[in-house]
Amino acid sequence: MNTKIALKCAVALLAMSAFGVASAVPLTVSRYDMFNGYSGSYNYWDDTYSGTGAVNIDGARLSGGKGDLTNGVVASDNWFVTEAPGGSRPYVGWSIDPTIHFYFGRPVTIQKISFSFDDSNGAGGVSPPQSVLIAGTAYSVPDPVGGAPFQFDISGLSLNVSDLQVEIQRSNAWVFVSEVSFDGQLPEPGALSLLGLGMIGLAFARRR
Repeated sequence: MNTKIALKCAVALLAMSAFGVASAVPLTVSRYDMFNGYSGSYNYWDDTYSGTGAVNIDGARLSGGKGDLTNGVVASDNWFVTEAPGGSRPYVGWSIDPTIHFYFGRPVTIQKISFSFDDSNGAGGVSPPQSVLIAGTAYSVPDPVGGAPFQFDISGLSLNVSDLQVEIQRSNAWVFVSEVSFDGQLPEPGALSLLGLGMIGLAFARRR
């Protein structure tokens, strides 16, 4: 094997060692930007949003923070139970097709995205969305049997990003979401250091 081929093989092995040991973990969202929820019988706002924007105004621009969509609270009842006065208010509801821009604060590899939707069988105009648009690809959302909230998972993505825009496309007047979560991989700091040192060593060897 000549020197050039040996160098290429060494680089490939170092790359695999650096990124192949990354751990599959829940990915933390550092912030998300979007338009606030809307009002109907009740107010379906992102009440706990921590960034800038009016959380008590329909469709207000929210940016730089986090709230109901990433607080770990998944609704177990329909909107007309949880959003009523005295309810737990976990949902954000829109009468538009919402676009949500998620930021992770670092490069990540997203393998799976999970959405917690309401399905009240059309009561109040609330149904599962038609699809979710991610990185230019539309993923159809099936309408489950019954009328209970449900989780919709999109797996096998392998998206290497530091931020991601998601559009939810309605099938009815309203769409209600209580949580969006991400699973994937973070590069191991030690492995990245190993890759960097290996590349420097290979460059030195090649020059020699």
